[in-house]
Amino acid sequence: MAGQVLAMPLEGEGMAQVLRVVLRHPGRLNAMSRAMWRELRSVFESAQRRQDLRCVLIEGDGEAFCAGGDISEYPAFRFTPEGLAAFHDGEVWPALQAMLDCDVPLVAHIRGACMGAGVEIASCCDLRLAADDARFGAPIAKLGFPMAPREAALVARAVGDMKVRQMLLEAAVFSAGEMAQAGFLSRVLPAAELAADVLATVRRVARLAPGAARLNKRTLRALGQGAVDDPVLREPYAYADSAEHHEGITAFLDKRAPRF
Repeated sequence: MAGQVLAMPLEGEGMAQVLRVVLRHPGRLNAMSRAMWRELRSVFESAQRRQDLRCVLIEGDGEAFCAGGDISEYPAFRFTPEGLAAFHDGEVWPALQAMLDCDVPLVAHIRGACMGAGVEIASCCDLRLAADDARFGAPIAKLGFPMAPREAALVARAVGDMKVRQMLLEAAVFSAGEMAQAGFLSRVLPAAELAADVLATVRRVARLAPGAARLNKRTLRALGQGAVDDPVLREPYAYADSAEHHEGITAFLDKRAPRF
């Protein structure tokens, strides 16, 4: 079985506008196969087109987030530059880029192993919540190859220069507490409490102004890329007369909850 990336509405009251994305590869700790990378891209390109979405939750099936890539597939393509290019530039990066391009807030629910590909996927998320027994790393030096350049840049931005050097140069594996101290994680909780906190976080995000969330993500993306000509930076106050803006201010003055 090549594994799957499943997308479904999140069950629960008030969750109709939340998409749940599950990395599922039984027996492989949800390691990413080539098929799964293609599916991940499709899921997030579809999510970007949905104007009703307010939040995306991504998690692994079972007790792991994602243990890396599916190494059983590697001999079939890794030993030529062309094969590596087709994999990294044609499958892995387009999936990660689709996540980075998604204007909907992304929340990562991390349990167990979060290695290699798992760290890359988590690095694309806006909020990252982890169990205190989660473990993080990219020990690919043990497999004899480096991290692809764009993927390395992504992880370095998210985890910091020293952490990524330790991951790649000494195959270091870090605890959730250490990753929180590095600024990679939003919160770390006991494993038994994590799911409830993730659900509460998703609910908070989904109840807030969805247009403002999308604008915040576009603004942060444009600033990070130095894209001074991006419309969100050239016309930063174009939202002034939006219904959402009016409702937020009016609700505050009326001392009631806003209806976004």
